[in-house]
Amino acid sequence: MGHRPAPGAATAGASFLACTLLAWAAMPHDSYTYWVHHMAGVGLGGRADALGNQSLHGALLRFGLSGPLEIALFLTLGAGVAALGIRRAVRYARDGQLLLAVAITGCTAILVSPTTWQHQLLWVLPAVVGRVGKRASDRYVWPVAVILVMTLPAKMMLPDMAALYPLRDNVVLLAALAAATVMPFLSRTSPYYRTPIPTRYAAPVPARWKHVPLLPVLRRVLTRPNLLLELLLIRVTYAAYQQVRLAATGGTISGGRERAEAHGREILDIERFLHIDIEHWANHAVVEVGWLRDFFDFYYTSFHFAVPLSVLAVLYWRRPVDYRWARSSLGFATLLALVGFWLYPLAPPRLMPGLGIIDTVHGVQDFTQPDYGTLTSLTNQYAAMPSLHFGWSLWCGLAIAIVAPKWWMKALGLLHPLFTVSAIVATGNHWLLDAVGGAAVVLAGFGLAYVLQGPRAGSAAATATKDELEPEKERTASA
Repeated sequence: MGHRPAPGAATAGASFLACTLLAWAAMPHDSYTYWVHHMAGVGLGGRADALGNQSLHGALLRFGLSGPLEIALFLTLGAGVAALGIRRAVRYARDGQLLLAVAITGCTAILVSPTTWQHQLLWVLPAVVGRVGKRASDRYVWPVAVILVMTLPAKMMLPDMAALYPLRDNVVLLAALAAATVMPFLSRTSPYYRTPIPTRYAAPVPARWKHVPLLPVLRRVLTRPNLLLELLLIRVTYAAYQQVRLAATGGTISGGRERAEAHGREILDIERFLHIDIEHWANHAVVEVGWLRDFFDFYYTSFHFAVPLSVLAVLYWRRPVDYRWARSSLGFATLLALVGFWLYPLAPPRLMPGLGIIDTVHGVQDFTQPDYGTLTSLTNQYAAMPSLHFGWSLWCGLAIAIVAPKWWMKALGLLHPLFTVSAIVATGNHWLLDAVGGAAVVLAGFGLAYVLQGPRAGSAAATATKDELEPEKERTASA
């Protein structure tokens, strides 16, 4: 015979009711405030429709519903979520996953409570103990997603797009809803619970220098990475990059501007010494030709993100082994560029007073304003050295030249950095030496990837997908 939890639940409910009545008798005013004022929807932590209230009630209020319709819908949805969540919690408790059952119960309580604030939302965190996915590489997706959702601002999780505001404003609620109702946590009886399909690695390579060993965590993986995890980490990493880039010069208004302009004069002096100070000539030559100006403006604003993301997408789908190698080198290059932004804030030619450069992309800047209008509040105008516009384009060109099977594909890929360096100089957004700095960090990124991970596992690229599927076939046959 199974256990009968009903008497225990009845005892717990009676104890809770007795304590509540005792508290009401001892502190009637505070009890009224909590049970009527707080629970009725205003909340101790703010308005019921505030973003801090990550419950179904708060979400419905944020969607513009109110009155009897909202209450009826909340009660209906709450009853459905409660029934499904408690049923799942009981199932996982009987399976022996007691902490997961507690976490699912807590997530259910978050959803069906009229208001859930601050520490109550922590019920989502224990849900990381649930195991999801058959492959070992999939096991990280759910825990990483939960930890990021619970620790980072929602703006870092999703782009600042109006269409995504409903998701961004309710990201904790959605995590709780997923844990309580739909996340397919593995049962302990599943053959994949303790032994997931292992990740396949290329043959290890020896270290090239005695004191610089290869990092074990950066082994050359042959299987395709989990797409959801990649997208999540790319988004969060880029959001962090934006924040660091924006904060790199610190006191832009009070002293950073003078420092950046001083560095700009230094770069101009070096270019004049080397006889490569072509910025003014290139800028005014392009301005005189309308279609050429429009082409470079479009190229500067449109291809900076589109091409690297496209290269990453193609490599992920067609060459997963090369994807990991290329992604690592791009990440190293970007980190090195952040160091450059921080140590050497540099005014681009378009923000150098008296130089006569025409800003073809952003329009005329008001040099009498300490922040040049609103641009500085949106991005760090002095993150010019090294140029990631050129650096990322060079990374794209080299990646295509290395992995493309035909010569004309390699040549087409290398045209992208050529057009990009022309665009960044002609539009007045970078010095020519900024492109040299961008090339330096990209080459250093490839070098770090080689030192820490070893050479590309190129011979394994063609068979990576086949190798990835074989363990799963064997596991299915044995099961």
